[in-house]
Amino acid sequence: QVQLVESGGGLVQAGGSLRLSCAASGSDISLNVMGWYRQVPGILREWVASISAFGGVSTYTESVKGRFAISRENAKNMVYLQMNDLKPEDTGVYYCNSVPWKDYWGQGTQVTVSS
Repeated sequence: QVQLVESGGGLVQAGGSLRLSCAASGSDISLNVMGWYRQVPGILREWVASISAFGGVSTYTESVKGRFAISRENAKNMVYLQMNDLKPEDTGVYYCNSVPWKDYWGQGTQVTVSS
């Protein structure tokens, strides 16, 4: 059974940075495009970023382009999201999953950006 554990969130001032980590177990993540999603109460879960199976291609939602960078280390079953120049609208609970998502989710990690 696949398990996904997100970490690295926290409270940060606008303009600051955070690095999120996703540890996967129970599957070989190299078989999948992986990505990050975020969710705010009252708003649908939103796709944020994707990275191809071997890390060659990454894509981002328009609002984070130039600020966020997704990466992966398949040998460690890890996916990362480096977030720079954070803005209050980046606040939310961040989750990792395959892209398209499958019906398994971790608990997410809270990112709160103050202004």
